[in-house]
Amino acid sequence: MTGIISYGTYIPVYRVTLSDIARAWEKNEKEIVTSLGISEKSVPGVDEDAVTIAIEAGIGAVGAFDKNPNCIEGLFVGSESHPYAVNPTSTIVGELLGIGNNYLASDLEFACKAGTAGMQALAGLIASGQIPCGLAIGADTAQGKPHDALEYTSSAGGAAFLMGREKVCAQLVAYTSYSSDTPDFWRRDGIRYPSHAGRFTGEPAYFAHTMGAAQRLFKKVKSKPQDITHCVFHMPNAKFPRDVARRLGFTQSQLEPSLTVDAIGNPYSASALLGFAATLDHAKSGDTIFMVSYGSGAGSDAFLWKVTKEISVIQRYRAMHKQLLRQQIAKKLYIDYIGYLKKTHKI
Repeated sequence: MTGIISYGTYIPVYRVTLSDIARAWEKNEKEIVTSLGISEKSVPGVDEDAVTIAIEAGIGAVGAFDKNPNCIEGLFVGSESHPYAVNPTSTIVGELLGIGNNYLASDLEFACKAGTAGMQALAGLIASGQIPCGLAIGADTAQGKPHDALEYTSSAGGAAFLMGREKVCAQLVAYTSYSSDTPDFWRRDGIRYPSHAGRFTGEPAYFAHTMGAAQRLFKKVKSKPQDITHCVFHMPNAKFPRDVARRLGFTQSQLEPSLTVDAIGNPYSASALLGFAATLDHAKSGDTIFMVSYGSGAGSDAFLWKVTKEISVIQRYRAMHKQLLRQQIAKKLYIDYIGYLKKTHKI
């Protein structure tokens, strides 16, 4: 049985409202909030980056692990905002988590699905017996140019999943991917902010790939939405995951536990992973979770998980240490737009 042994999450405490951003640029506040379905987003502290966020999430995952972290032999960190162009995030994280030296480390990039790509890679290594367990992390301080549409949703957060074969709280039943050369979003080397193709990011990019991966997985496991307990999708805004869930035949109640975007925006590589963690916080033994990530460029990874009785152990640990997503989301401090610009080093 290969799957999730434990998991950890981290959301920075700072929040900025979309109304504050809209007022700064003399935009219609109500129109912005209504069009995106989000009222506020998380903001990293001035001393926070993808590394510190990955470490915080990793601490939660390793802390709930009842074995020496030296048995972790794989560590993949997916992000769009690695602080170094040359110097791995993963080895810094491994060092500070006390993993030791006998592990495969790698930084991954594939827009917002870099974290789930790490999950798939670890699943193969674990199932083949090459390593006993590994840690997959998605962490970002998402980039958005001032006065660009991305500024309203790009946020910060991280999620870490320890994977292995013993005391699994969510068994990996099946997984698949769907990819193509669809450049809806990009950032050239040396350019600070990403560019995007506007409306092109919808149908030919997000929806085509998310639905393509989902339908491929349904066919692989010979299942349908009515057989699933919960679903999770990448959340670039509040409307896209609701729309794709409806198109595939899922209900609002199946999707609801995953919708972290409503409270914190889109933390890129951590988006679907935080939705998955929020669903695990809510899940019961025997539940099934259908998860599909999305990364621009473009591709989607789809997974089917089955929750086991071990989930109650992890949920108790997370509740006791105030790591449940609802607890982390509730802990917040509002800043104004100027404060947001300062904390994200724009001024």
